[in-house]
Amino acid sequence: MELSIVIPIYNEAAVIPELHKRLLGLIGLLYGACGIGEKDVEFVLVNDGSRDESLALLLGFFAELPQFRIVNFSRNFGHQIAVSAGIDIAKGNAVVLIDADLQDPPEFIADLYKKYREGFDVVYAVRAGRKGETFFKRITAKFFYRLLRWITKISIPVDTGDFRIMSRRTVDTLKSMPERHRFLRGMVAWIGFNQTGIPYQRRERFAGSTKYPFHKMVRFAVDAITSFSTAPVRVVMWFGFLSALAGLLYSVHVLYIKLFTSKTVPGWSSLMVAILIMSGIQMITLGVIGEYVGRITEEIKKRPLYIIDKIFEPGQR
Repeated sequence: MELSIVIPIYNEAAVIPELHKRLLGLIGLLYGACGIGEKDVEFVLVNDGSRDESLALLLGFFAELPQFRIVNFSRNFGHQIAVSAGIDIAKGNAVVLIDADLQDPPEFIADLYKKYREGFDVVYAVRAGRKGETFFKRITAKFFYRLLRWITKISIPVDTGDFRIMSRRTVDTLKSMPERHRFLRGMVAWIGFNQTGIPYQRRERFAGSTKYPFHKMVRFAVDAITSFSTAPVRVVMWFGFLSALAGLLYSVHVLYIKLFTSKTVPGWSSLMVAILIMSGIQMITLGVIGEYVGRITEEIKKRPLYIIDKIFEPGQR
């Protein structure tokens, strides 16, 4: 098998008919542009516990086609876990990751593959344009990627998602990394090897709504930062040092007033302000430490990343 294409699916019933059409066209494009025959490409569609008609549509459109395998989870485990399951199952010498919403055009896979054939282990798609996204989303994304690059010890490419092609040795290395809170684009960057990017224009979502609302984006950002950096712990440590220094200076001020002047030492107001500030810093510190401790607790349980209900091989329903 030369090429595997992994596509996570979560409540994408409105997209699946068009996805079917575009993927069938991609099979012909890969043969014409890259020389990859129909028997040398497979699609791994991972249904991540969809609550709509996604599974029924997947079985209706794809189950009889020899290039497609449908993986059905026992429940929703999350986007990064669904992608990881597809990577575990994929058989190809090269593996492509792409979402189902068609914001990342499937036809661009041919360009990724051509660049990969030049000797690269990873070719990631760089978002030169982001149609259909709000100004807030674009600004926060730019800030997040650059912040992450600044505070981590690895060079994570900016303005990229999971849309990329990876060599078999990259995939095998990725499969040996079992952490639960997964930030795949960071994990791939951490692996190293020979990586490059090529620009593309990201499209608007074909149909449906985003599967990453604001609260999930915040959770995703926390996973990324805590998976690759201890910067939050260092930040609260410096807050502690600054608070201690401020308290020391204030103590010197109070002693000076008490011993060398006849003024009264301000009492209740200054005391309450100091208590509230210190209490807030302590709570933030405990929260950051607790985030890391909670992740350690989840890791040592060693539960499986996902549970597969059934894998529908070609021709099976």
